[in-house]
Amino acid sequence: MRQMGPNLGIDQGSCLMFSDFADDGPMWAGEGRREARQSVTFAAAFAAVPVVSVGLSMWDMDSRTNPRLDISAEKISAAGFDLVFRTWGDSRIARVRADWMAIGPVRDEDDWEIG
Repeated sequence: MRQMGPNLGIDQGSCLMFSDFADDGPMWAGEGRREARQSVTFAAAFAAVPVVSVGLSMWDMDSRTNPRLDISAEKISAAGFDLVFRTWGDSRIARVRADWMAIGPVRDEDDWEIG
């Protein structure tokens, strides 16, 4: 995590969510509603729940079917979140890589709490 000021931090990453074409996995060979989910843990916990942005950095799909996708961050906490990719219908998705960035408050070494 990079600290961008006395109380703001940024963490970012990339993850290959699935590669289903090699073994006829559900995103490639299935039909209907399908979902891939990966848990992401931040390098260090934020002081509060950060804002998380996600996007596709690689999307490999079959050209004979309609491209349908929904990518989002769910269950966001100060420690991490779930990266979620969904498709539906007859879409055939071979593989997906997603990038993410989280921006939020971080603790400063001068912060202290009275308990």
